[in-house]
Parts: sequence; structure tokens; C-alpha cells
Amino acid sequence: MHEHHHNKNSNIKLAFFLNFGFTIIEIVGGIMINSIAIISDAVHDLGDSLSLGLAWFLGYYSEKKGDENYTYGYRRYSLLAALINTTVLIIGSFIIFFNAIPRLFDPQATSATGMIGFAILGIVVNGIAVLKTRGGHTLNEKVVSWHLLEDVLGWVAVLIAGIVMYFKDIPILDPILSIAITFYILYHVVINFKKTILLFLQAVPEDIDVNEIIEKFEKIDKVISTHHTHVWSLDSEHHVLTTHLVVDKSASLEDLVKIKQEAKEQIKDLNIEHVTIELDFKDDDCSLNEKS
Repeated sequence: MHEHHHNKNSNIKLAFFLNFGFTIIEIVGGIMINSIAIISDAVHDLGDSLSLGLAWFLGYYSEKKGDENYTYGYRRYSLLAALINTTVLIIGSFIIFFNAIPRLFDPQATSATGMIGFAILGIVVNGIAVLKTRGGHTLNEKVVSWHLLEDVLGWVAVLIAGIVMYFKDIPILDPILSIAITFYILYHVVINFKKTILLFLQAVPEDIDVNEIIEKFEKIDKVISTHHTHVWSLDSEHHVLTTHLVVDKSASLEDLVKIKQEAKEQIKDLNIEHVTIELDFKDDDCSLNEKS
């Protein structure tokens, strides 16, 4: 497991340096050939470089075990990275809109040859980065991989536009392409942003049905009912569950042990890393504080 995590971070590290180096080339080249489409991809690639850098840097922290300061461990650091990444990409997208929309009304000449050259280089660089980062499980890893895949698709579109503009003088195609790519990227970034916010607010993970869990618990022998059942996620992959099971007063100590074992067995396939099950007898007051 440790070796797998080390290899994953090494791949992200390589993808980061590839992406960041290419982003610098894009910004300079986009300005030189006067292509807003290239610059829009550069801004997005800059966001991806930040994503990769944070994923690489915080990846080590997110795997640290719990201590006196972070009793659940450091897994939520990856959520922090995902939140920062999506925020930067949303801001970057609006910057591109601000610069591209005026060009719809005042198209400017662009070097088609330069667009084709950058597009080919972009497909190669981002393609390597996608291969190095695919297969991630946390939300941050998925966000990074998805953004890099979007980059590849964006460069394919730039390549097609560059080829068309090489044979036809259609300068308005550059801002149209820029806006289309940005809309496409922004749509998926907003979806991931929403998922990240929900995880920060400790919403129930998408792959968990709380009612189904409660039904399973209440079918266990000598369990009368359940309450205070809470499920949330540390990083979209590793979940936490706490619950109170009300048991029959006739239940013996052996029965109580079996009830806990059966409850854990019922949820073993749900990626729930931390499980806390408290057993209450009927009419017990399980609150710590008196109600005012």
C-alpha cells in the first residue's frame, strides 16, 4: 500500500513538472502568436499545474495516521486541495470569458501554424500527464485527472481549428473556440466544486444510502430500532459512520457482541473506515447534556 502511494505521488510529481513547464511555454507563445484560445488553455493548464502541485504536496499529508491534533488522520487535506483547485479554475474561466468575448466583435489575426504546433505539443504533454495520473480514487485525484483529460480534448479542438484557419482566414474561430472550451471546462468544474462543498459540509456520500443501512441494522436479531445514525466522508473515498442501536432488554452480553459484529458485517463493503456503534436499551437517555 505504501509503495502504491509512493508510485502515485511520483507520477503526480512528473505530471506537475511537465504541465507547469508547458504552461509557461503556452503563455509566452499564446501572446506571441496572438491566440486567445492558446492563452485560455494556458490559464486552464496553470490551474491544472496548481492541482497537480497540491495533489503531490498534500498527498503525503493525507496519508498520515491520526494524532492528537487530527484524530481522524489527514485525509481531508486532499479535500482542501480539491476546493482550492476548483476555485482557481472557476476564477480562471471567468478571466478567459472577459478577454475572449470582446474578440467576437473585433477578431484579430492569429498564427494558424503556431496554433497547430502548440496543439500537437499540448496533446503529447497532457496525454502523458493523463496516463500518469489516471486511476485515482479520492475526489482530488479525480479532479486532477479529469482536468488533464479535458486539456487533451481542448488541444484536439485547437488542432482542428488551427488546420481550418491554415486554409481559411476565419479569425473569429479563435475566440469562439476559446469560449466553447471554457464553457465545457467550467461546467464540469462547477459539478466538482459542488461535490467538494457537500463533502466539507459532511453530506452523506453519493454511494451511501442511509435508509438502506438503517433497514439492515433493524433486521438484526434483538435490535428494536436505530437513531443518531450519521454518515459522512473524509475524502470521498473513506467514510465515517456512527449510530445508536436500541436493543431488547433481554439481550445478554453475548448477544450484544453478536449484534455489533453483525452490524459491521452488514456495512463492510461500503468503504466505511471508522465505525462507531453504541448499544442502548429501550428508554435509556443517550444524551450527554440535559435538554433545556
